[in-house]
Amino acid sequence: MTDRKDELAANLAQVEERIAAACAAAGRAREEVTLIVVTKTYPASDVRVLSELGVRHVAENRDQDAAPKAAACSDLPLAWHFVGQLQTNKVRSVVGYADLVQSVDRSRLVTALSKEAVRQEREVGCLIQVALDAGESARGERGGVAPGGIEELADLIAKAPGLRLAGLMTVAPLTGEYEGRQQAAFERLMDLSTDLRRAHPAANMVSAGMSADLEEAVAAGATHVRVGTAVLGVRPRLG
Repeated sequence: MTDRKDELAANLAQVEERIAAACAAAGRAREEVTLIVVTKTYPASDVRVLSELGVRHVAENRDQDAAPKAAACSDLPLAWHFVGQLQTNKVRSVVGYADLVQSVDRSRLVTALSKEAVRQEREVGCLIQVALDAGESARGERGGVAPGGIEELADLIAKAPGLRLAGLMTVAPLTGEYEGRQQAAFERLMDLSTDLRRAHPAANMVSAGMSADLEEAVAAGATHVRVGTAVLGVRPRLG
């Protein structure tokens, strides 16, 4: 375990250097960017080590992995983010541990999250996942609502009991006009965030950027970056 702690500490230090350098290059304070460590496929023991090393935000994308891990780490001072595509039949479980759901992209999901948050007497933060590879009314390949659907979904979340509209999230598109243009994609998300905050000033969270493109996200103005591989290492193959 000591070897793993040393490995994670070294990786975290490298990621911290990258974020700090990106903030300096963008003329931003380091405190403006929050690191979320994506721990999918890694055990609860790694989450515990990360907490010892000062990590306060962790993310998961599959409920069947996240629920037992969150339960095993319930004594730790962590905020849990759910970042995967979320089916309504998993909502009850996810609301039990997630402080934020970053992948809200349809009205039916808002309704289910609200109902369950009220039932469990919890407040769940919601980020609207924006699909920059979608047409104005379509959904993206990896989930998300097209830019034209943000306003309606935001109003729905803002009015929903038990939910808090926190902001926007995106994944850099693999196809379409933003293919290979991560910073342009993240700048587009920032423009959409500015529009959203006119109607919902408190929805100021912008989650963008991962291990390969966190610098571009910080340069564009992201408030949160989601980093997995650069902290935990290359994930084992599944299946």
